[in-house]
Amino acid sequence: MNFQHTEDRRMLADTLNRFVSEQYGFETRDRIARSEQGFSTELWGRFAELGIIGALFDEASGGFGGGGFDISVVFESLGRGLVVEPFLDTLIVGRAMARSGSEAQKAALASLIDGSRIVALAHGEPDSHYELARVSATRAQRDGNDSGNDSGNAWSLSGAKAVVQQGEHADVFLVSARTSGHDDAEAGITLFLVPRDAAGVSVRGYRRIDGGRAAEVTFDNVTLADDAVLGSVDEGFATLEYAVSCGVLALCAEAVGAMDVAKDDTLDYLRTRKQFGVPIGSFQALQHRMADLLLEIEQARSAVINAAAALDDERRARERAVSAAKYSIGRIGTLVAEECIQLHGGIGMTWELPLAHYAKRLVMIDHQLGDEDHHLERFVALGAQCASVRT
Repeated sequence: MNFQHTEDRRMLADTLNRFVSEQYGFETRDRIARSEQGFSTELWGRFAELGIIGALFDEASGGFGGGGFDISVVFESLGRGLVVEPFLDTLIVGRAMARSGSEAQKAALASLIDGSRIVALAHGEPDSHYELARVSATRAQRDGNDSGNDSGNAWSLSGAKAVVQQGEHADVFLVSARTSGHDDAEAGITLFLVPRDAAGVSVRGYRRIDGGRAAEVTFDNVTLADDAVLGSVDEGFATLEYAVSCGVLALCAEAVGAMDVAKDDTLDYLRTRKQFGVPIGSFQALQHRMADLLLEIEQARSAVINAAAALDDERRARERAVSAAKYSIGRIGTLVAEECIQLHGGIGMTWELPLAHYAKRLVMIDHQLGDEDHHLERFVALGAQCASVRT
């Protein structure tokens, strides 16, 4: 297999790395991450102008990329700058719309790609424990009077969603709701596109520990028309699973970018910090620890490459590769965070040093869209399914 990126992807990475380096330095990022909005509308528009959002979608959706390696190239560069703009949810919601949306819904992708509309995934619930099919707190039912309703309102949606990224400023939520079946069933999940300003939608925002903002979103008898349904009623799980897989790949690539920066900063520190009149990087014990860390980071990079290559494979192969990558990233990301801080010593914990923020982000990536333990169990379960099919 050829692991070299195409010329177009290399140019994309060079452009984005240069932009992040010149326009998104740590002080700028820290100011944006701690702001009341949690991201920069101006910079979001500039990312769109550069074509970075368009690289996440194929030509049929109005973009110019959309492959697994396009996603990994973009998010690895974003991870290097700890970018807090809403790329992840734009990717997840946009890919769901592109896969299962009506013609009108697909046409709306243009407003995502040009940065004029902010979208957010509202799926996780307080007791879901990362299980995609566990949708119980949010339910939708048909309006019994929809046949004679001139307003076209056919659904009533109620429930609550947790940790919705940039939920305060989203224009539209992609909401998963239980429309039939038991609480853990894959069948019976329906996806809805819900406007932020719809009557009955309320949002409570808060600051995330790793920068940016998230929100708790509640829906109180929100009335929706049939054209709010994304895909088919009761059959939203497959679309959700695929879109979230794209998001998991993106997070894994972001983590690799963050690991590279943490590694480079630590190497620089070991070369310059002196003890007993010599750089501490000359101590063999520290050299061995750093060598082990470099090997682990390369293993993480390989897992991301494998997941990117499998993104368009059949479902079980795709999901196993994605879960394997997320498991590897969770384990290695935590190791990198711990080792880099320890090799820096006490200064590694200070707010002013970017390393501490990279370490926090690596730890939090493990908890987004399923942690290390969840994806290890999922990988094993998917493997057992494959074995049973072969026999």
